[in-house]
Amino acid sequence: MRTIPIPVDATKLQFVCVRAPRPRVLNAETGEIKTDKDGNAVYELVVSVEDAFGRIELVKVATSGEPRVTVGQEVTPIGLVGYVWETSRGGQARWGISYRAASIVPAAEVAAHA
Repeated sequence: MRTIPIPVDATKLQFVCVRAPRPRVLNAETGEIKTDKDGNAVYELVVSVEDAFGRIELVKVATSGEPRVTVGQEVTPIGLVGYVWETSRGGQARWGISYRAASIVPAAEVAAHA
């Protein structure tokens, strides 16, 4: 399956950090951390995403470098894209969407520059 990034219009969504950023671990036994093509550590954080209708989802978002955000803080993902993935384990097919942002910043920073 070819992975094509799907841009996400984050302007109509509200994001709140619900789990602090952590490095993405590739191998729990060795502690190997995932890195991007430039050698920067990839971090994951969990955010709640609320739309205009009040629906809320929890989403894990990856980004390169450690985001300077805290739990409970409203954040803005910059350059948010989704990637559809598919895998098969034990004869069972699974699929989902993984999310990646170029950066994740406090929403107040974005509002101050608007």
